[in-house]
Amino acid sequence: MEALLWFSAFIGALVFLLALRIPVAVSMGLIGILGTAIFVSPRAVVQIANIAYSQTWSFVLVIVPLFVLMGEVIALSGLGASLFKAAAIWLRRLPGGLAIGTIAASAGFASVCGSSPITAATIGAMAVPEMTKHGYARSLAAGATAAGGTLGILIPPSVPMILYGVITETSIGGLFLGGILPGLMMAALLSATVIIQVTMNKSIAPSITHRVSFTERMKTSAEALPTVLIAVMIIGSLYAGIASPSETGAFGAAAAVLVAFALGRLKGGVLPLALQKTVRTTGMFMLLLIGGLFSSFVLTRLGVPQDVSNYLTGLDVPPWVIIVMINVLLLIMGMFLDPLSILVIVVPIFLDTIVGLGYDPIWFGVIVTIQIEIAAITPPVGLNLFVLRTVVPDLSIVDTARGAIIFVLPMLLGIILLMLFPEIALWLPSLRF
Repeated sequence: MEALLWFSAFIGALVFLLALRIPVAVSMGLIGILGTAIFVSPRAVVQIANIAYSQTWSFVLVIVPLFVLMGEVIALSGLGASLFKAAAIWLRRLPGGLAIGTIAASAGFASVCGSSPITAATIGAMAVPEMTKHGYARSLAAGATAAGGTLGILIPPSVPMILYGVITETSIGGLFLGGILPGLMMAALLSATVIIQVTMNKSIAPSITHRVSFTERMKTSAEALPTVLIAVMIIGSLYAGIASPSETGAFGAAAAVLVAFALGRLKGGVLPLALQKTVRTTGMFMLLLIGGLFSSFVLTRLGVPQDVSNYLTGLDVPPWVIIVMINVLLLIMGMFLDPLSILVIVVPIFLDTIVGLGYDPIWFGVIVTIQIEIAAITPPVGLNLFVLRTVVPDLSIVDTARGAIIFVLPMLLGIILLMLFPEIALWLPSLRF
């Protein structure tokens, strides 16, 4: 099939450029420009520049720096760490309670962050040393933290979901609502995995026997309350239709700055550093989007998405078989590419197929998001693994990878449950959109 040859050539060229250590965004941009000039027309290169300009001019992209700024301020000011303290105290009596508390804190922080690496770094800097101090196996401590960090891109707000929404022209508000129940389900599955591991091998998570006073419980809960309130107001206003995603982003960023300032957490250059990181992250996001638009343009002009869609929808197999095939491809790609790169490469190719098979783009967006969650913890290019290694230098990458890989199983189970019961992702959006 000619489309398959073009797609294979595209992947081959991309792998070659990546092997030369050229960034993904630049690689895809080069492929798009050269491919357009060679296979379409040199004059068409101007057209893809116009496409890139018109897409990046979209007002909806204002949401990206706003949510990134909110997450950075909460992370750098220490407000996010308060979530771990509260969750660890309240859940400490469960088997593997500190690991479950880490996952719960990650879920809470995810609701005000939108980034998997930031979630893993913020919670991990406190959670991993705390767990190892209490005798937890380093592999469990690192694995639970790396896996919990992935919730940062499933529970809204979510930067990858924003990118997916821009690429597919799907409602970002609908995607955010679609990620809530699957995100909570995934947190429960990850926590159940911890309980099963500890039940089978109690030595990896010794029981904590010392008591915590009621006063200490209330104190840690009060410290976590501002972050929780910001999350509740963001999700609540979005669900109630009071504010658009962009408006909730503005509210969240402003609330994070004001709360951190009121609590005296903006000292030591926290705000300038948060702004600097926001600019860097937003710049990376925009470069990936533009590079993806360039490569998507040439592939579309060559008819790759249309031919792939016609071929797959024409196969004499049930639709779920094709979905499984796409998920296997995403799983393999996730081992070698970073999450956002997978989005800009795969989604434009398979979107027509998904729609042609009768599946909802919001549902597919949630599936893809879980797949890139898996990509964040699978070696050799698991981003969360290296982020944890950075914030906890005495962790070995082997322990981190060994502990994280077991959590791929509940994530795959989550995908299976979404395939069997798509309303898990579609129920909330159906009530609002």
